[in-house]
Amino acid sequence: MTQCLNPDCLKLNPPQTTFCQNCGEKLVLAERYRAVKIIGQGSFGRTFQAVDEYKPSKPFCVIKQFFPQAQGTKILSKAAELFAQEAERLDSLGRYPQIPELLAYFTQNNRQYLVQEFIDGQNLQQELEESGAFNESQILELLKSLLLVLEFIHSKQVIHRDIKPENIIRRNNNNQYPVRARSSPDNIILVDFGAAKYATITALAVTGTVIGTEGYAAPEQAVGKATFSSDIYSLGVTSIHLLTGVQPFELFDVSEGEWVWRDYLQSKVSDELGKILDKMIVGATKKRFKNVGEILSLIQHTSQRKKQPTSQPQKSQPSIIQPTSQPQQQFIFSRQISQPSTAKSEKGELFTFEVLTVDKSGYIISRTQGSAGQKIEDLGNRIKLEMVYIPGGSFLMGSPENEERRDGNENQQHQVTLEPFYMSKYPITQEQYLAIIGENPSEFKGEKRPVENLNWHKAREFCTKLSLKTGKTYRLPSESQWEYACRAGTTTPFHFGETITSELVNYNGNSAYGNAPKGIYRKETTDVGNFLPNAFGLYDMHGNVWEWCQDIWHGNYNGAPNDDSAWETGGDSNIKSFRGGCWNDDSWTCRSAKRNCVNGNDSNKYRGFRIVSFCPVVSAFSF
Repeated sequence: MTQCLNPDCLKLNPPQTTFCQNCGEKLVLAERYRAVKIIGQGSFGRTFQAVDEYKPSKPFCVIKQFFPQAQGTKILSKAAELFAQEAERLDSLGRYPQIPELLAYFTQNNRQYLVQEFIDGQNLQQELEESGAFNESQILELLKSLLLVLEFIHSKQVIHRDIKPENIIRRNNNNQYPVRARSSPDNIILVDFGAAKYATITALAVTGTVIGTEGYAAPEQAVGKATFSSDIYSLGVTSIHLLTGVQPFELFDVSEGEWVWRDYLQSKVSDELGKILDKMIVGATKKRFKNVGEILSLIQHTSQRKKQPTSQPQKSQPSIIQPTSQPQQQFIFSRQISQPSTAKSEKGELFTFEVLTVDKSGYIISRTQGSAGQKIEDLGNRIKLEMVYIPGGSFLMGSPENEERRDGNENQQHQVTLEPFYMSKYPITQEQYLAIIGENPSEFKGEKRPVENLNWHKAREFCTKLSLKTGKTYRLPSESQWEYACRAGTTTPFHFGETITSELVNYNGNSAYGNAPKGIYRKETTDVGNFLPNAFGLYDMHGNVWEWCQDIWHGNYNGAPNDDSAWETGGDSNIKSFRGGCWNDDSWTCRSAKRNCVNGNDSNKYRGFRIVSFCPVVSAFSF
């Protein structure tokens, strides 16, 4: 059947009818979209299931029609603004597997229409009513999936403002290729961006219209001051509602001013997950998670502990190559780590390389053979991503007071202990970035050159999309992970030793460090892997491009984490850290301890990034 879209008619017509047999109005929108039935309606319009007649397969789509029935100029004006805003937000977010794609936005017969991808499935409220309360593993699945979506939309400076079970759909697999498991993370779809807003600095400082769903909206959102953490609050409330099957209002004790959701649990929830949910739904924004990265890190660590065997055979101390020019008592590797005994091991396939150490004049004083494990991701079209196993251990982060050309922000050296992880062997290349994002912003073009000229948010977007593609969690490294990986067991200014030369690193060779001679200034990036690696098997940790880190910038290490987590509290959340020096910078900016910062929206030809994933990659979220 064909559904008439005239609000005063709405009669059903035979298939392929051109004009309504009752009112005479044209039935096909924009000569393309034919409505077949009403699937929802409210005070400001209706939603129709429709068919896209332009495409040979005639796939379903959704037509949203703005036709307000409410009275009052201000109400109508705001409703029209929100309708247009949904189209704008969907358009700005582009194509993303867990957000409905915007197909069209136009006016016909003096009515506004928005056409978007049809999501065949149930929303989580329907699923709750049909199947009962969720268990812990289902909530972990949901959090892992939706936190990546929030990370993506927040990187686009968009706040959703209406996260609730009705706006989360689990997609069915009907006619989808490749077929995914029903619990696959990219089958969780976040819909209804009508309440979404851009989170500009100005917008965050101004009280706006109160939008959202009562019970799920954060306290600050209820007074018109939504922030990124408002979405975290709503997702937390959604989670406790799904765990209990009880409405949010019933889960909050007004007399005590606290959540009592544990009293209504249908199944056991671990202390680790409980603490995460408690911090997501705390009313005070200063006590709540500031960004989804903090939650993802905690969830991943929790998953690792749950998956770790209760007892393990004792393993030998790793054979790590150490420079001969300096004692290494300040760097301790975990006794739980060993080099792989075969080419295929739990750490991936084995690769070998040469490691050099130089003295203050840049002369080679040691050549040794190194080896490491790596796991390889296939990005398609024969493009590979090599992830190198980094053993866990402890080290002193920062620089000693006698290090030449050190900066004050490297003060307060402190012991940091890290779990094992994987890090990309090279900075992300242009071909890798193109394979995942579909564009190449770099100024110095070359498939094997590092991607550059991208801001912190674009680097995060790469991690998010790669995570969705592979089902693993990829992130920017924390500053502690980056420096630990760069040093690779050394305490000297560079992992090569006391200095660097332009035969070892791509930097401005006109500037010398220590007693080393001046060298070549190439004035551009070079292909990754042109120079020798460090003892962990990582290339280009010094020079070529600066590398974004996950952390918010802090001017010193006072209060810094003493583990591998990123420092994402305090400071100015708009200012981000980066490490490593670049092709255009002086030698001393390439030191292992050197820190730098800039606004996360800034992009130029000097900065790229590399990525990390947790070890083991298998976690409680494997579906």
